[in-house]
Amino acid sequence: MKKIFTLMLTAMLAAQCLMAQLADGIKYLNYEKNKSAKEAFQKAYDANPKDPQTIYWLGQAILATDGDAPKKEQVQAAKALYQKALGEVGSDPWLLVGMGHVGILEGDDMNSVKQKFEQAITASTETKGKNKGKPNAAILNAIGRSNAEVKIEQGDHTYAVDKLKQAGTIDLTNPDIFINLGINYLKLGGENGGEAVKAYQEAIARDPKNAKAMFQIGKIYQSQNNKDQFEQFFNNSITADPAFPPTYFAFYTYYALRDVNKAKEYLDKYIAVADKDPVNEFFLADYLLRAGRFTESLAKAKELETTVGFNSLPRLNILYAYNYDRLNDSVQAKNSIEKFFASAAANKIDPPDYELALKVFSKFPGSESQAVAYLEKALNNDTSKVNKLNYMSQAADMFGKAKMYSQQFSWIQKRVALKGSLSEADHYALTSAALNAKEYVQTMALAKAYMVAYPDKPQPYTFFKRASLAADPDTTKGIAIAGLNYIDSVYASISKEKYKMDILRNQGFIIYTYGNLINAMKKNPELKPPTSTGAPKSEIVEQFLALCQKGIDLSNEILLAFPDVNDENNKYAVGAKAEFQKNIEYYSKPQAPVKKGSSGGTAGKNK
Repeated sequence: MKKIFTLMLTAMLAAQCLMAQLADGIKYLNYEKNKSAKEAFQKAYDANPKDPQTIYWLGQAILATDGDAPKKEQVQAAKALYQKALGEVGSDPWLLVGMGHVGILEGDDMNSVKQKFEQAITASTETKGKNKGKPNAAILNAIGRSNAEVKIEQGDHTYAVDKLKQAGTIDLTNPDIFINLGINYLKLGGENGGEAVKAYQEAIARDPKNAKAMFQIGKIYQSQNNKDQFEQFFNNSITADPAFPPTYFAFYTYYALRDVNKAKEYLDKYIAVADKDPVNEFFLADYLLRAGRFTESLAKAKELETTVGFNSLPRLNILYAYNYDRLNDSVQAKNSIEKFFASAAANKIDPPDYELALKVFSKFPGSESQAVAYLEKALNNDTSKVNKLNYMSQAADMFGKAKMYSQQFSWIQKRVALKGSLSEADHYALTSAALNAKEYVQTMALAKAYMVAYPDKPQPYTFFKRASLAADPDTTKGIAIAGLNYIDSVYASISKEKYKMDILRNQGFIIYTYGNLINAMKKNPELKPPTSTGAPKSEIVEQFLALCQKGIDLSNEILLAFPDVNDENNKYAVGAKAEFQKNIEYYSKPQAPVKKGSSGGTAGKNK
């Protein structure tokens, strides 16, 4: 009897030891201490290589990365582990979920993957106790985790949300269910951020010391550039567990661009609690860059290239690029940027990296298109509206400096469309870019909107006038006259007295335009004086005479405004009026046939 009791006690202690090892491993995974997690699960596996749950978690540790998608060899290793166990243990639910996870990573048909998940749910459904007839919550959570751990475009996150909600109603204590739920909500789209926060808050309600849930909420607020909120939740995470590494690292990367000394404090704290790894030396090289010690940073980077290599340090090339840029070696910076973007995963590219690429490539005429390719990548990968607006502004600036105005106008249009409401600066930039791009019709339309929004600003009227004139370079299409008349009507509606001089200047130019139109009409062989007194005038002659009369009327307006005969405007109007009158007299009265070589006068150019 004593022997039996001893055996039972030994078995119970072994089971408790196994569960403790699994709990440690799961905690390490949650803390992104993947090396420690794998060691804990491997130890448990070595002690009990036939336990399906241990095998599942060892596979998860094999697949774990620091944010990248698992490498092909990682996927193959996990798959081999699960397949071996399926052959030895049979179709255990934990192993089926593990194979489903592998299937997602390998791009298998999602219906086939979900079939494995459903098979695992059926096999694990409780047959007795208070949860009789209900699926096993741990298996449902593992299914949700499989979808949470893959890229946004992989898996079925709606399906995962459904399973995790179900798990949460069965297991009323496990906070990890709601952490996985929050992650899946976010992968359904940014508009689900509120639901994700609720899920993380439920995880905290279940475990008030859950540093990961607090950190996840902080990350959401950080993506919204809400500094007060994300710092609050990051600090809550540290208070909950000072040994949680991701929060220190997030603070380090945030302050690395803002306060190098504060960044170093967080870096030291991160290294103190993270897995011991030579890769952490990279962060020291990064700190040296931020501290302005570029030569030292380059030396450390070259050392790491030799001892660790680019495969383990995907950001090493961009570190080179930053240093070379600071040292004014644009050629080396450009080469390093090209290598980095050619190999880096999207989640390894930070917003400032795209800004650096635009800055460096703008120094090389003809490289604008390559720079924009990086920019398009940034826009696809970055969820921050503020960052997207910043990228678009930089692209517009780059094309403006290169005098590629059509492209500049296009990027400003994209930025304004994303921004929504327009400031006065936005109206100016958009309208100016359209004018530079020689999009005159659009310029006039944009200038009208600018006038409505800011009627007291002179710029929209200038843009409209310039576009009207540029669209009608020889002033014979009527666009210039129509445009100037429109501006004058707007001026008059606001304050005719205030804009008196602007109206008169426009009228002077219209007089000049009438002169051009008259000269153009004279080339029409149908335009002839009447052949006898009382003879009816042709339609074209009537139009011609009416145009001349408009010129006289405008000339009279200018003469009223400038009665001083010595004023240049007066002199111009007198001369123009005389020319118009001369044309009226010639085409109103019967004339002798015009001798070859003779010609009529025109109104002079506006002074």
